[in-house]
Amino acid sequence: MRISIFPILATFLVLAAGCGRDSMSEIGFSLPEGDPVAGREAFLYMQCNQCHTVYGEDLPPVPLADPPYVQLGGPVTTIKTYGQIVTGIINPSHELAEGYAEDVVSEDGESNMYIYNRYMTVQELIDIVMFLQPHYDVVVPNTIYRTYP
Repeated sequence: MRISIFPILATFLVLAAGCGRDSMSEIGFSLPEGDPVAGREAFLYMQCNQCHTVYGEDLPPVPLADPPYVQLGGPVTTIKTYGQIVTGIINPSHELAEGYAEDVVSEDGESNMYIYNRYMTVQELIDIVMFLQPHYDVVVPNTIYRTYP
């Protein structure tokens, strides 16, 4: 009787692939829909406007604060996903704002943004994300292609 090694090898590979899955994956993560009006209120209550402007929004200045320096929203070349905005709020050092001087947005590679995780409710987080996300406008980059003879 001849035993084929292929079914045994295939079973081993399937089982091994399952063992290597990233337990910290965002797959399956979903928050309920929020309220953008409440998100704007939470954004102001937490004084996010002390450091951030929001494209298309007229936000009141924070008394005695430096002018905001990091714009949220506006034209972007790739979609700003719900997950990216959530991550930017709860883990601001994950990806630092591009286009700003490093010393303005970080110190020793860590974001200067205050970590609100111990003070912000999940509902406030959801609402702030719902407030911010519509302010991102995906635009096609103006790429000039050359033709060669």
